[in-house]
Amino acid sequence: MKRVVVSLLAMSISTALMAAPPKFDGARISADVKELSSDAYEGRAPATAGEQKTVAYLSQQFAAAGLQPGGDLKDGQRLWTQAVPLLKGDIVGKPQLTLTSQGKPQTLTQGQQVAVRAAMNGDSQVAINNAPLVFVGYGVKAAERNWDDFKGVDLKGKIAVVLINDPDFETGAGDFDGKGMTYYGRWTYKYEEGARQGAAGVLIVHETAPASYGWATVAGSNTNTMFDVVRDNPAEAHPALEGWVQHDLAVAMFKRAGLDFEALKKQAQSRDFQPVELRGETFSANYQVKNEVITSHNVVARLEGGSHADETIIYSAHWDHIGVGEPDARGDRIFNGAMDNASGTAALVELARGFAGQPKPQRSVLFLAVTAEEKGLLGSEYYASHPLYPLAKTVAVINMDGMAASSPSRDFGIYGSAKMDLLDQLKDVAKGWDIRYTPDPKPEAGLFFRSDHFPFAKRGVPALSYAAGQDWIDGGVEAGKKASDDYTAKRYHQQGDEWQAEWTFAGAVRDLEVVYTLGENLANSRAWPNWSQEEAFRAVRDASAAERK
Repeated sequence: MKRVVVSLLAMSISTALMAAPPKFDGARISADVKELSSDAYEGRAPATAGEQKTVAYLSQQFAAAGLQPGGDLKDGQRLWTQAVPLLKGDIVGKPQLTLTSQGKPQTLTQGQQVAVRAAMNGDSQVAINNAPLVFVGYGVKAAERNWDDFKGVDLKGKIAVVLINDPDFETGAGDFDGKGMTYYGRWTYKYEEGARQGAAGVLIVHETAPASYGWATVAGSNTNTMFDVVRDNPAEAHPALEGWVQHDLAVAMFKRAGLDFEALKKQAQSRDFQPVELRGETFSANYQVKNEVITSHNVVARLEGGSHADETIIYSAHWDHIGVGEPDARGDRIFNGAMDNASGTAALVELARGFAGQPKPQRSVLFLAVTAEEKGLLGSEYYASHPLYPLAKTVAVINMDGMAASSPSRDFGIYGSAKMDLLDQLKDVAKGWDIRYTPDPKPEAGLFFRSDHFPFAKRGVPALSYAAGQDWIDGGVEAGKKASDDYTAKRYHQQGDEWQAEWTFAGAVRDLEVVYTLGENLANSRAWPNWSQEEAFRAVRDASAAERK
C-alpha cells in the first residue's frame, strides 16, 4: 500500500510542477477525421484498399509530426506497422435461412429477421438441416458463481437460443455485478461457450436495452466480412452458426412451441433455470463461406524516452471500421465511421504532434493505431499477445474511442467500473481543468470488454478507455445525453456516421490536454500504477513485479 501512496504523491507533485500542455488544434483534428472517413477510404475495413490508404495516411502524419517508426523489425530497422495475421471469412451470395414450425417452413431474410455471421470455425460450408432449437437462458457457465445454464443438456446438432447480457440485467441485483455487464454478458462469450458445449450454432435474441444498441447496428455489424485471430483449432471457440434473431420473431417461435418468452426469461435469471427445447421449431441454414488468412496492420509510432527508454506509455485508438455493406434507405453502402473511430484516430495523431513538440520524456511513448477492433478487438489482442515492447515494462495504456466533436463537458468517465491507480491519477489531473469524474452511465453495455484497452487489462497492464462526459458546458446533461442517444440510434455502426462540417472538436481539444497531462506525468516519473487489490487483474500484474525493479 505504501508504494501506491508514494506513486500517487509523486504524480500529484508532478502535476503541480508541470508546464502547460501543448496547444491542440480542433480544425486539424476535424480535417483528419474528414479525410479518414471520406468515401475514398471505403469504410476502412481491414485487408482492403481502404486499409492501405489508412496505413499510408497515418504513417505520413506520424512521420511529419517527428515521430519514429515503432513497428516490426526488418533488417534491423523498425517499420511503421506491425503485421497482424487474421482469418477472413465472407458468406458467398445470399444465405438460405429457414425457420420451420410444426412442419411449415418460413424463409428468413438475412439482416431483417436474422443476422448470421460468416463461419469462423474453419468450415467452408454451413449446412444445418432442421436443427432443434434449445433455449439455454443467458448461456452462462460460471463455476465461481455456482451458475450453469446448460445443466448437462446435449446440444450436439442443435441450435442454442440465448439472451444477451447477464442474468442481473433485468433486476439490477444478483451474482453478476448488478447492472454492470460482466464478460459473461458479451455476445463473444455466448458464441465461445456455445462452441464449448458442442452446439451446432448459437442464436442470440436481440433486445435493444440489454444489447445497448438497436437492430440496425446488429445487422450492420454481422452481415459482412468477419475476421478472427488465426487459431490452431478455431472450432474450439466458434460454433458453425453464429447469429442474432429479432426479438419479435423469437417471441413468436416460443409461442408456437407453447412457451412464454417473458416467463422463461424471468426463470433464466435464477441459477435453478433448466434448458427448454422449443418443440416443433427447427432452424436450417445453408451457405458457403470463403475463408482466407490475410495480413492486416497496426500502425505504430514511437517517441523514444531518455533515461528510461525501455519503459513505455501507450496511447491507442482503432483505425478500422466496418467497410462496405448492404445499402441503407438512402442507397449508401459505405460505413464511414467518422466518430467511430476516425475521431479517436485523428486525436491520436494530434496527441503525437503535441508530444513531439515537447522536451523528450524520460520514458518512451507509443502511439498505437490498431486494426480490427470492430471484429472483436483483434488488433489490440494481437499486440498484447505479441508485444513489440514488453508488457511488464508497459506503464499504462490510455485508449481513445470516439472523441467529443462539439462542446467540452464538465465531467469525464471511463468505460466500465474497474478500480485502479491510473483512474485515481486521471481524476487528480482532471481537477486542473475543473472536470469531475462520472461513473460509467451504462455499465450494462459492457463497454469495458468492448474497447481496445481490454486485451492489455486482462494481461495485467493498467489500462483504461477515456470517455467524454455528458454534462456539456453548452447545454448541460440534457444536450449531452440527447446527442449520445441520437448517435446510438441513428449513426452507431450505420452508414450515417459521417463527418459533419459543424464539428469543432472543442471537447476533444480540452480532453487531449487532460490525457496528455496524465501520460506526460507518467512518462517523467518513476510511478508504476497498479490495479486495486479487489481487481482480478492485480494478481496478473504483480506476477511480473520483479521485471520493474
